[in-house]
Amino acid sequence: MTVSLLGPAEIRDLAEHLGITPTKKLGQNFVHDANTVRRIVRTASVQPGETVVEIGPGLGSLTLGILEAGARVIAVEIDKRLAEQLPLTVEQLAPGADLDVVTADALRVTSLPSDPVALVANLPYNVSVPVLLHFLETFPSLERGLVMVQAEVGHRIAADPGSKIYGGPSVKAAWYGRFRVAATVSRQVFWPVPNVDSVLVAFERMPQPGTEEERVATFRLVDAAFGQRRKMLRQALAETFGGSAEASARLEAGGVAPTARGEELRLEDFLAIVRAPSA
Repeated sequence: MTVSLLGPAEIRDLAEHLGITPTKKLGQNFVHDANTVRRIVRTASVQPGETVVEIGPGLGSLTLGILEAGARVIAVEIDKRLAEQLPLTVEQLAPGADLDVVTADALRVTSLPSDPVALVANLPYNVSVPVLLHFLETFPSLERGLVMVQAEVGHRIAADPGSKIYGGPSVKAAWYGRFRVAATVSRQVFWPVPNVDSVLVAFERMPQPGTEEERVATFRLVDAAFGQRRKMLRQALAETFGGSAEASARLEAGGVAPTARGEELRLEDFLAIVRAPSA
């Protein structure tokens, strides 16, 4: 199948045709460089015949790149104008390509036309972490993925315990699999040019370490621990467990020092606290 990718002129023409001015509210920055698109698709190891879900396809730059690799694309787009235009763009530049468009808020999507095995997306920067975690939780068929996010956020997601940027997103992401920063992306490949740097974050799903009930409880602990990250855990978790003494007892039962801080703990440590017997 012959596919033509979008360049800067085509991106601007499409936006003008639709009367679209990219907005910070929706985190819209459109990729207009074909080489970058192909690099993303290559880094994501998109395979012919597999089903890929894309969140926030925008004007279709990355959509066309994924289709060029021979995959089927399910595109989730919140903007009705963009969602209605995307099939028209694809039919013109990639006739016969396998595309489904779901017009919806990605944070509220609970079903898709079929089960995707990969997530490849230029995520809206203002909701990138919640959207990523929502899709990993909601679609267990996802085996791997590659997402473009703000550099600061990407490094935080992939951070190891003990680092200054390690936090709630790092622990929650680790529940679903292994994450790593795969590459950086130049600001100049976007229109409009953003005032932040971007990175590609790759992930590979691993078996979940606990039950859904344990996940919810673990994430609640993580939120409490990093909500007051300067405090020792016996203080940060006092409200969760009904007091500092109760928190200390639960931490010790889980093999964690009450004087530790959230950034010192791995996912397994938080899970151990959840599984520890209450006094």
